[in-house]
This record gives sequence, C-alpha cells and structure tokens, in this order.
Amino acid sequence: MASAVTPPRGMRDILPAEKATRERVLARIRSVYRAHGFDEIETPVVEDAERLFSGLGGDNEKLAYAVMKRGLTVDDLAAARTPLDLADLGLRFDLTVPLARFYASNRAQLPSVFRAIQIAPVWRAERPQKGRYRQFVQCDIDIIGEPGIIAEVELITATAAALDALGIPGCSIRINDRRILTSMLTVLGFTADSHAAVLISLDKLDKIGTVGVIAELTERGMPTAALAALQGVPAFAAFGTEAATHTAPAAAEALTVDSIAAVLPVGVDAQALTDLAAIAAAVAGAVPLVFDPFLVRGMGYYTGPIFEVAHPQLGYSLGGGGRYDGMIGRFLGADVPATGFSLGFERLIDLVEFDASDDLSASALLYDADADLGAVMELKAQLVAGGARVRLLARPKNMKAALERLAAEGFARFAVVGAETGADAAALDWRRLEPAS
Repeated sequence: MASAVTPPRGMRDILPAEKATRERVLARIRSVYRAHGFDEIETPVVEDAERLFSGLGGDNEKLAYAVMKRGLTVDDLAAARTPLDLADLGLRFDLTVPLARFYASNRAQLPSVFRAIQIAPVWRAERPQKGRYRQFVQCDIDIIGEPGIIAEVELITATAAALDALGIPGCSIRINDRRILTSMLTVLGFTADSHAAVLISLDKLDKIGTVGVIAELTERGMPTAALAALQGVPAFAAFGTEAATHTAPAAAEALTVDSIAAVLPVGVDAQALTDLAAIAAAVAGAVPLVFDPFLVRGMGYYTGPIFEVAHPQLGYSLGGGGRYDGMIGRFLGADVPATGFSLGFERLIDLVEFDASDDLSASALLYDADADLGAVMELKAQLVAGGARVRLLARPKNMKAALERLAAEGFARFAVVGAETGADAAALDWRRLEPAS
C-alpha cells in the first residue's frame, strides 16, 4: 500500500484557486508600495553562514536552516565542534539581513536614500501551528540612508495604505522605541550587560504572563530591587499574571511627549519620546497608533522606533518592523541608517476576501466533440488578444460539476462552442459563473 505523499511538515502545496488569490493580494501590495515610491529587488534564498549566524537575527538564528558544505569527510565531521562548523550557507530566515548585505554589495549603484520592496519566501524551523509555517512569504519595505523619522512615517503610511487596499479594517499599529526600553531598564536598576537577556524575557509577556517573566528573570539572577521596580510599572501589571493574549489598548488620546511619559518611569530617553510623538502627529488619520511600552520585537538588531500591526480579531500581529541603524555597518564598515516594515503574508491572506466573479476577463470555452478546433483556437486567440484569461475545456456530460469547479478556480463566465459556432468571439453567448456561497 502506497504511503501518503505530503509536503514536509510546516510547508504546504498551494492549489490553483488559492495561488490565484495569493497573486491578486501580492499584486495589490506591490501596487501600493510602488505608488509610495519603493522599488522591488530580489536577493538569493541562501546567504553565507557567517553573515546569517552573526548574532544580528536574535532568536531567529536558532531557527535557521544551515546548508552543509560540499565534500565533507569523516575527519571533518569528527573535528566539528558545533553543527555550524559543517555549514557554509544558510536559508534566509528573514529579508532584512539579506537586504543589508545587498545594500553593502550594491551601494554605488543605488540612490543615497534607497526605498526597497522585497516580497519573497523565508524559512524557519518553527513549531508549525495556525498562522505559523516553516516556509512563508514576507512582504517588506525598507528605507536605507534616511536618519530622520520621515522614514518611519513613510513606512507606516505605506503599510496602512496597503492594508486599506486589501479591505482589512480595524487595524492599529502598536509602537515603542528600543531606546525607551533600554533606558527604562537602566532606570529600574538592570545593568547594561543584562539588557539583552531582560528584553528576551519581556518579549514573552503575552505568552507567559508577568509571573512567568519574573520567574525567568529571577532564574537569570536579576537584582531583586530591579524586579520589584519592574512589577511596579502599571503597564507591566496590565499584562496579567498568567499567559494570555495581550491586545494593545485603544488609543484614548493623541500620543504626545506628555501622554507617553505619563505611563513610564521618570528618566527614560527624552529624544525617543520626542520622536514617537512626532511620528504619531505625522501619521494622524492614516492609522490608529497605540503606544505599548513593553513592545519588544525579538530581533536583536533594532535600535530605535519599533512597531507591530494589531488586529482586533487576532491574538498575533500581522506584521512589524523597526529601525536597525547598526546592521549595515557590520557589512559595510560604515554606519548607514535603516528602518523597515514587514507584513506577514500568510496571516494576512486569511483576512482578505476577493470575489473572483468580478473579473470578467477570466473566461472558459466549453467545446463540443464536433466543434471545429481551428475555430476554437481562433476564438481563444481573439479573447487572449483582448486581455482575457481563457481556459479550454471539452464539454463534459456533468456540466454542473464542471461549472462549479471553474467558478471555484476563479472563472467568471463561460460560453459553449459547437459545430455551428463561428470564429467571432464577439458573437459568443456568454453566461456568468456564480461562485459557491
């Protein structure tokens, strides 16, 4: 008995109807991003292991797929101290590290402020679950070379426009700043060399609750006084003691320096407060912005403002990003400001609804056995020349099933071609295909 033939765990086959929907969504996203002045690029699916595993990707580096060197010997295997000693390449786990390498490689041919679109698959050895796969598509826009907050404003505005073009209402953007986080930790009594570890734990607040975070930080040997001060921050307590889905509160008032500072300990980074307030003022009306003082985002490369897209019906974000000014300098030898925003396409696609019957260019010709094939091909040629998508199908006995399948695959109309049908597409008797409810 043959065994089931299925894709690798956490990966999927995409059937024609779903693929068509995905391409329509991607086309709208691309159109919006290009309208906002971004240019699309493409990078290899693999990068040198020394770049991918350089510490820039945070915890995601632990989920990356390494590619073994060619020609390894038994002696090489025995001499390896870690699995990475056997790898020289790796599958990209995001699109930001490849972009930084791309910019460093091609800087001389790019404008001083470069606005990039990258839409492509990435790979992580995740534990598969709803909305989380091992191969998935990211839709990134990045601005490299602009040190001012206008870069964040452009990214947020373009992302909000893409969500609006897809007909996804009710989204808000949670925003914070890594400078606020690190300065707050200092004020609370955590030493600078412990900040990275504390942020890793804080990033789990919505998964393990405040009790879990404090227990983890206690196990890491963090100062008792600092832990007590952290528990005294009202926004920390708002997450609840147990693991729970955290939803950022609705914005009750405009984000200003005073309203942001009011929920933080005294002494946090003043420039970061000013920048967040200015970003909020500039994007007012485009999308609701909500300050979340414990938004961390797990990537280790963020240096300034960070953001995530929240949706009221979901317990996870639809995308996120932030400023990563230090990354390109690691490749180039000179610091270059950079910031980016990524939409999680696999999560986004579940929220988008398209009516395939709206596209009347998707047409099917059902030809009888005695139809003249020359006439059939002439009809198809005329329709294709007019911009239609055309499917030829021998007229089956079970018309109902055939029409249902055509409708499910996105075709909007059909015509029957018989022996007496002429070769003039304008004279065809078209009938609408109604999608299944």
